[in-house]
Amino acid sequence: MSTVITNIAELVTNDPGIGVLRDAALVLDGGKVAWVGDSAQAPPADERFDAAGRAVLPGFVDSHAHLVFAGDRAEEFSARMSGEPYAAGGIRTTVAATRAASDEALEANLRRLVAEMARQGTTTVECKSGYGLDVENEARSLRIAGRVADEVTFLGAHVVPSGDADAYVSLVTGPMLEACAPHARWIDVFCERGAFDGDQTREILTAGVAKGLVPRLHAGQLGPGPGVGLAVEFGAASADHCTFLTGADVDALAGSSTVATLLPGVEFSTRQPYPDARRLIDAGVTVALASDCNPGSCYTSSLPFCIAVAVRDMGMTPREAVWAATAGGAKALRRTDVGHLGVGARADVQVLDAPSQLHLAYRPGVPLTAAVWARGVRQV
Repeated sequence: MSTVITNIAELVTNDPGIGVLRDAALVLDGGKVAWVGDSAQAPPADERFDAAGRAVLPGFVDSHAHLVFAGDRAEEFSARMSGEPYAAGGIRTTVAATRAASDEALEANLRRLVAEMARQGTTTVECKSGYGLDVENEARSLRIAGRVADEVTFLGAHVVPSGDADAYVSLVTGPMLEACAPHARWIDVFCERGAFDGDQTREILTAGVAKGLVPRLHAGQLGPGPGVGLAVEFGAASADHCTFLTGADVDALAGSSTVATLLPGVEFSTRQPYPDARRLIDAGVTVALASDCNPGSCYTSSLPFCIAVAVRDMGMTPREAVWAATAGGAKALRRTDVGHLGVGARADVQVLDAPSQLHLAYRPGVPLTAAVWARGVRQV
């Protein structure tokens, strides 16, 4: 079934050749965008949707999320709000709950969260493992993620669950990688104090690349470190968090194709300083926004919320933040089919209950998603 969406007040295409169109229309056919142009010239289609003077955007691309888990850590959040610092130690609590959960429970929770994201305009989701941290549970986490998520990332190197760190690195780069590589596209490492240092990160990334996985990296969340430099050295698709950066880090990102994926929900939930998006953008770094939805440091699935926070506290303009949550996320996943609405793009579309994209930051906390199509099929 083809669908024509007409009477669009503002059509944000993220296509450099088209830009933003007023009084526009677009046609979805065969799971792709088939036509874009003036509403008065829209061709016929099997179905017609009247946007009635509302804005239309690409579906959000959430390029960083941890969705295969069991339990929650609400008490940990409450303790942080009472003054306890975040140090990532609570990950082990989620590991225990995840190991004890059935496949059916983990998949049901994953589907619940992906559906929650869709209701807020997200149509492409990356999902990491990282709450299994042994061979069996990391592999099953990836299998479950692959049934639901668009992109799957092996994060066996989340934290050391117990015992000797070097022995765990040997497990990650040996039997665990062997079992997990067939189920993932990406490999990620939490390169941070209390997790994995530079040498360990290098060893894990090298092994992953040898298995055909593409690097992405947690870098600079809790303090300055070697993560960004390693991400650029390995040609990683993205360096994620980027809260604490040196001048050399910014220069390295600006001179590379590595995207800086910023996760403002984390800083909201941990009371750490926000990343300086303005500094990165002005230096020429490509910036993405993602939710980092997880049960510990950031239990939000809302990219509209992240957009509002990025505008309010990270120096981004509303249009920059929307681009970062759509086209920026696509670049962080090295995808050319999503994050834009040019002809031939995947038909992932959201209609806002507002006349402009600016309302996503202008009206924080207000549910503005009026309709969503994913691959040309109406979801919301």
